[in-house]
Amino acid sequence: MNELKGVHHITAITSSAEKIYDFFTYVLGMRLVKKTVNQDDIQTYHLFFADDAGNPGTDMTFFDFPGVPKGKHGTNEISKTSFRVPTDEALDYWAKRFTRLDVKHTKIKKQFGKKTLSFVDFDDQHYQLISDENNKGVASGTPWKKGPIPLKYAITGLGPVFVRTAHLDYFKEMMEKVLLFKKIAQEGTFHLFETGKGGNGAQVIVEFNDKLPQARQGYGTVHHAAFRVADRESLNKWIEQLKEFNLPNSGYVERYYFGSLYTNVAPQILFEIATDGPGFMGDEPYETLGEKLSLPPFFESKRAKIENLVRPIDTVRSSKDFEKEYEN
Repeated sequence: MNELKGVHHITAITSSAEKIYDFFTYVLGMRLVKKTVNQDDIQTYHLFFADDAGNPGTDMTFFDFPGVPKGKHGTNEISKTSFRVPTDEALDYWAKRFTRLDVKHTKIKKQFGKKTLSFVDFDDQHYQLISDENNKGVASGTPWKKGPIPLKYAITGLGPVFVRTAHLDYFKEMMEKVLLFKKIAQEGTFHLFETGKGGNGAQVIVEFNDKLPQARQGYGTVHHAAFRVADRESLNKWIEQLKEFNLPNSGYVERYYFGSLYTNVAPQILFEIATDGPGFMGDEPYETLGEKLSLPPFFESKRAKIENLVRPIDTVRSSKDFEKEYEN
């Protein structure tokens, strides 16, 4: 059985597609590589923010479900998303930047030997930056070359996924026996699991907490976390693996940009296993990724209807020059 290769993407819920586009583009300096719709709810945008070329393991995506209530953080949730930056020095840059831009953040801290900086967005979605300075394992991506952040400080991909659970023994068994992660460290109530080549891009940090109230999904919370496999053949093996453990799952789902498999691994914890390809550049050139409304071929016949359902969002960046913001 092949191990999972690492984190593929994180999908969260936002109150505003427009505001999350501005936050990720102009504050975080990540590149919108695909503007499409939720394939199960075509009135809902699905925005993909990633590295320069939309490589697997670098993208955070968002749904803006109409009328969805605000979520509530607590136990039994995917609680925080990490982004990788090249060095410890980069965290100092980001701390100053967040202060200047009034982004709520903590001080720089250390966890499992890595320096981190936690912050939230306008929806109280929880994130952290993590330094790759002492990191080994899965390679990260390439920062957005034309974005506003100097490349030596810029975000390069996804780091550890945080899960908070009131059912630690069950979740540990799920991670190790079913998903084939290995527990490699513990600090207090936080347990570090790793897969594949390891490192920041292939880790899950599980927090045991049975004191907080139950989390409630809504805007400002994570919808699901996805992990990488190479191709359809590998994904089919995982479908069989889940069947052997009698774990209910979606079976193969065609997402066009990648193939997927979904399973609820614990109460309110939805994991996806997704293929590395074919990727995001099959229907748009590199220069204008994310600038038009992209639809998979099986939705093209519904384009007029979909364009009437979703409001236009101006995401053109190829005609703009972003000045690198070295000073904070």
